[in-house]
This record gives sequence, C-alpha cells and structure tokens, in this order.
Amino acid sequence: MFPPLVQEVVAQQNGAFEIARIKYRGGGDWYNDPSSLSNLIAFAQANVPISVNRKYVDVALGSTDLHNYPFAYLTGHGTITANNTEVRNLRNYLENGGFLYVDDDYGLDEHIRNLMSEVFPEEEFIELPFSHPIYQQVFRFNNGVPKIHEHDNKAPRGYGLFHKGRLVMFYTYESNLGDGWADAEVHNNPPEKREQALKMGVNILVYALTRI
Repeated sequence: MFPPLVQEVVAQQNGAFEIARIKYRGGGDWYNDPSSLSNLIAFAQANVPISVNRKYVDVALGSTDLHNYPFAYLTGHGTITANNTEVRNLRNYLENGGFLYVDDDYGLDEHIRNLMSEVFPEEEFIELPFSHPIYQQVFRFNNGVPKIHEHDNKAPRGYGLFHKGRLVMFYTYESNLGDGWADAEVHNNPPEKREQALKMGVNILVYALTRI
C-alpha cells in the first residue's frame, strides 16, 4: 500500500506539470532509454496525487524553453560540451526555481562535474545524508539511493548541489535509476529492482515539485 502525500501537489497553469529531458552537445547519448521518463510519470500518476503531463519534452541545454519546466532530467554515458550561453542558461534556470536531476548511466560522472563546476563555480557537490527528505519524501530509503544496475562494484551515491540554501540539483552515481525506469525488457532488471527505482524516482519528482 502506497502512503498518501500530506497534500496534493499543485500543477502548473495548464493543469499538469511538464517535465523536460535535456539535450546536450558533445556526443553523449542524452536520448538513451526513451521509455524511462514515461514509465516514471505513469508510476507517479498511479501512486501519488500528482498531476504530471504523460509526455515529456526534449529541450536543448541552451534553450530558454527550459525555463517553462520545473523539473529537468539529464542522463547519458559520455561527454557533455557546453558553451557560455548554455552554462548561463542552466544557471539562470536553477537560480529561478528550476530543479535538475542527473542520473549517471555510466561514464557521465567526470563530464557532469565539469559542467556544474562551470555553472556554479562557487558551489560543490555534497553527498546527502540518508536522513535527507529526498529519501523519505513518499517512500523510505533508509540507506540512501538504491543500487539498480551494477557497473564497477561501487556503492551508489546521491549528491546534492545547493544554491542559497536550496537544493537545485540531485545527482545519482553508481545507481542507474533510469535503467530501472525503462521498459522491463531493455535491461532485464528484476521486478523488485524496478520497483525500487520507480519509488526513488517518485521521491525525487515529488521533492522537486513541492519545493518550487
């Protein structure tokens, strides 16, 4: 039985939150696992009182359209290239209430750290304690972010980037939540792993959308 939210999440003016998946340059496969966000949205709609548009939108990192979406998702395996306009756009987005969730799909770590050091050179990634609300928002994860897909036999990590006291970005490393959100036949994750991934995804989504 899924626990109820304390209050219903308020949608955007069009009646439902809309989610963006970020397109970036550099050769990284920002487009991988296209079913992931769709499945997460469907799971959220089925289990929590949250109004989210069933279709997500692909938005370029440098596009001002990014500012139309309260929640942005970025994933991939490789290189990210960003110019000054793209860096400024992402910073403005996050400073003005946007929230970014990044899922390292293996090979992204160096590049996302480099990007965010340009976006917020005055800030650093902080590993969030297991007591942080993002791990308790709807479903309890007493040991932090779950391990969904194995790569290097490392423990999964959840990092935050704060600006003026607000968590503007959440970054999961060695976890691969997006693989767990994808259609079952894509990565052949067992059902219990997929459920863990979807529940943690709901926590991230609800945390972001209730704090904008």
